[in-house]
Amino acid sequence: MKKRRRRLLLFVMVCAAMVIGYSLFNKEESTTIPPKQAAADGTTTQDGGELSGDSDAETGENAESEAPAEAESPAPTDESKSGSEELPSDQPSHEGNNAEGEEQTEDGLVVIAQPADIAVLVNKQRKLPEEYNPSDLVYPDVRFIFSEKVEKRKLRQEAATALEKLFSAAEDDKVMLAGVSAYRSHSTQQKLFDRYVKRDGLVKARTYSAFPGTSEHETGLAIDISGSDGKCAAADCFADTKEAKWLAEHADEYGFIVRYPEGKEKITGYQYEPWHLRFVGVDLAAELANSGETLEEYYDAVPVTQ
Repeated sequence: MKKRRRRLLLFVMVCAAMVIGYSLFNKEESTTIPPKQAAADGTTTQDGGELSGDSDAETGENAESEAPAEAESPAPTDESKSGSEELPSDQPSHEGNNAEGEEQTEDGLVVIAQPADIAVLVNKQRKLPEEYNPSDLVYPDVRFIFSEKVEKRKLRQEAATALEKLFSAAEDDKVMLAGVSAYRSHSTQQKLFDRYVKRDGLVKARTYSAFPGTSEHETGLAIDISGSDGKCAAADCFADTKEAKWLAEHADEYGFIVRYPEGKEKITGYQYEPWHLRFVGVDLAAELANSGETLEEYYDAVPVTQ
């Protein structure tokens, strides 16, 4: 009997030891937090600092997995940006053409983005903004065929200075020039064009006069010139005068061009006008004089039909 009791007591003790050991093992395991879980939960270390080790490692893995996507579509560099903003190959890059930022109107005309550019191209297809008014208009100190100080005596400052030099040089060569008409406001051009249409009809008027906004006179960079006697002013007979011949030979030396030359009517859209000078600057004027090109040809613009 005593022997059985000892065996039973031993059995109970073994079982109790097993239960206690099992409980202790489970308690230790349940209080251990996996490192990654601790980082994700924002658990702090004993000294109060954030658990950053596993957090950095996890961030690093994410960064590596995103790297190929970044390589396939890198952010544009300055070089690639400049390439994407280049004008189309059929458009000249010269500032005067200003293709970038221009808008097309309902009637098919292009509204010029930078109308104040000295070399701006204005023609039947390219119009000035309606609100554009040159800010540097002055009265050039030259002879005109009239004495009144009105708007058509004005030119932009740079063109006016160049015109004074041109007139002085012509006088040195015994050629007496006089201004006929320079700047015209938008409203003046409107009235003038309407008068020509009433007199000669729209088709004829468009060969020598411009729709409001498409006239070079509105830029403050163009002027019609005659001899000091006023004969053949803005008329075909001016072509045979010594004044016209002098201008054809020397105007480019002072930054002017004969804007509507003979034989280029289908390109410029206007008849031959030896009296109509346009200031473009000395460098461009010399280049056009040497090449024989019009502004339309220089800018590789579409020829203007009459």
